[in-house]
Amino acid sequence: MEVKSALAKQIYAVSHLSGSFKLRSGRISNDYFDKYQFEADPALIDAIVRQMVSLIPSDTEVLAGLELGGISIVTLLSHYSGLPTAFVRKEAKQYGTARLVEGAKISDRKVLIVEDVVTSGGQVIISTHQLRQLGAQIDTVLCVIDREEGAVDKLLAEDITLLSLLKRSDFPN
Repeated sequence: MEVKSALAKQIYAVSHLSGSFKLRSGRISNDYFDKYQFEADPALIDAIVRQMVSLIPSDTEVLAGLELGGISIVTLLSHYSGLPTAFVRKEAKQYGTARLVEGAKISDRKVLIVEDVVTSGGQVIISTHQLRQLGAQIDTVLCVIDREEGAVDKLLAEDITLLSLLKRSDFPN
């Protein structure tokens, strides 16, 4: 618990902003975690991901990072866990391979979605539906921060469990 508490303090110090912020969910929040600040700090992202490795379900075959914030996290998580990685776009690109998913094969494999900050779970639900259509078996998402704004229940309604390293309540008010 001391390690998680220290990480929460570090993340808060480098990435928490106060003001008025429109979230992906459309909600307005007076606090915001600028995830790119903690993802851009090599020592901090390394410490975060080292703690996340133990949260990976044992039956996971592939880690799938969501564009854009989940990519740096999933890359390091792959490095420390030894699991292959898939990189998931919000939309299939219109050139080159024209794929939604790059990297590891996901069809007929147990896939863990990796995300940075989860608020309502909206993008996770969209991406899960897309990946399931491609044959991925998904029942769990792992994130750095759960903002505790309804994602757990919305994801459970889609048969998805949300695991998080930290929750909003782990940070100062």
